[in-house]
Amino acid sequence: MATIDIHDLSGAKVGTLELADEVFGAVNEDLLWEAIKQYRAAQRAGTHATKNKKLVSGAGKKLWKQKGTGRARVGSIRSPLWRHGGTVHGPQPRSYEYAFPRKKLLGALRSALASKFADGKLVVVNAFNVKEPKSKQFREALDSLKVDSTAVLVEVPNHGN
Repeated sequence: MATIDIHDLSGAKVGTLELADEVFGAVNEDLLWEAIKQYRAAQRAGTHATKNKKLVSGAGKKLWKQKGTGRARVGSIRSPLWRHGGTVHGPQPRSYEYAFPRKKLLGALRSALASKFADGKLVVVNAFNVKEPKSKQFREALDSLKVDSTAVLVEVPNHGN
């Protein structure tokens, strides 16, 4: 079992914690990539659109009679064959989100935690006890813990039983 140091907000070591091998074991990069791909697909806007024959503005009147003119028969001025006509099979708004199995999602989370632990970017803090909710104090605490850019903070309640 791997161990990690527990720190307080000042950055001093106050203990150690044993990490489960089931969670902090091997990193499954394929599963991690799959979870990121699903997350990014769900974030896509999908608002692209073109106007088809019924959405293009224009009269619904038949341009000329069906027979007797010598010209080709025509029904609408907004036919896709004509200039300023509608688009055939163009993009329409849709959602790119797709279902991702819960077991795969939890496996990807385990892989992400294992990857951060392997890179030495995982920090365990015993408590976030601050006197006042001030950004400056929190920034100083993160600086003392050597957190540079981004951080995910997870609070685990102490059940005591």
